Amino acid sequence: MASIKDVAAEAGVSVATVSRVLNGHPSVSDEARTRVLAAVRALGYRPNAVARSLRTDETRTLGLVISDVMNPYFTELARSVEEEARALGYSVIIGNADERPELQDHHIRTLLDRRSDGLLLSPTDGGSPLMLDAARAGTPMVFVDRWIPGVDVPVVRADGRDAVRDLVAHLHGLGHRRLAIITGPAATTTGSERVAAFGEALEAFGIALPEAYIGQGDFQAESGRRATDAFLALPEPPEAVFAADNLMALGALDAIRARGMRVPDDIALAAFDDIPWFVHTDPPITAIAQPTGELGRAAVRALVDRIEGRPPQSVTLSARLVVRRSCGEPPDPAKEQRVSHPDELLRIEGIRKEGEFSG
Repeated sequence: MASIKDVAAEAGVSVATVSRVLNGHPSVSDEARTRVLAAVRALGYRPNAVARSLRTDETRTLGLVISDVMNPYFTELARSVEEEARALGYSVIIGNADERPELQDHHIRTLLDRRSDGLLLSPTDGGSPLMLDAARAGTPMVFVDRWIPGVDVPVVRADGRDAVRDLVAHLHGLGHRRLAIITGPAATTTGSERVAAFGEALEAFGIALPEAYIGQGDFQAESGRRATDAFLALPEPPEAVFAADNLMALGALDAIRARGMRVPDDIALAAFDDIPWFVHTDPPITAIAQPTGELGRAAVRALVDRIEGRPPQSVTLSARLVVRRSCGEPPDPAKEQRVSHPDELLRIEGIRKEGEFSG
């Protein structure tokens, strides 16, 4: 691999001149700049990022620790983070915590040891001492999707309360009154917030939420399966199940089908976190969609602002309800027989009676 000395020799200039050209310094003649850039191309020279980071105390890398890389929501989030970071001149190192606090700390420690310029975190729990110490020490950090209350770190998240209320209104309008929820871990803000929003929405419609209709989940498919099995074994099972995560919804669907039941004929099903798969299930699943791509991009912008000395901003976006067929379909007014006048009712009744005596 060519060195900066090789470039200087090829261009017939000093190493300092090469350095100034590569760093965009204006005090270089056009003729010297042209020779240096020609030498760089001819030798295939690439600046040493490690050496540069030692000189500038920055690595141009961001660390992203997500909760579960197998969850399509976090996969899409990571993709948008990488795209925005690349556009701003940064690379991203991704760590998958797999919903395990000890693995989350392993990735945070590794990213700090490798001198990442800043961290994007979606905490798997209420916050480990390592995470809190890093925040207090002034490590540039942004929480995305999940956050730790009381910690002075910018948060980029989606507010799903209005969408949950819209979902409950949709279920209520379809005639469902016995509504159950599969919650996420109570230690996560998303887990606690979604069950609280669901309970508030039910209360607004005068619907009770019995303890038996609250299934504890962990944002994994198996927990959705177990909770739904428990619901369906009740003497009076729910008419609709709301899974507070996409993977738990898929587990719930498995449990319903394993009993030979159909959605929505036997039970309605809805989910938080819309994913492309939901369009292809039978029936397609009603879901609350978060603006995942914009969340990732906004999180990167907030972190880069923090790194580059600008005041970072917390961002709250809105989730929205996407209605499909998994909760049932309202009657089609076009297919309903309308009677607009009493005389029309008599005419219809006369046809019925005539039919009764014919043949």
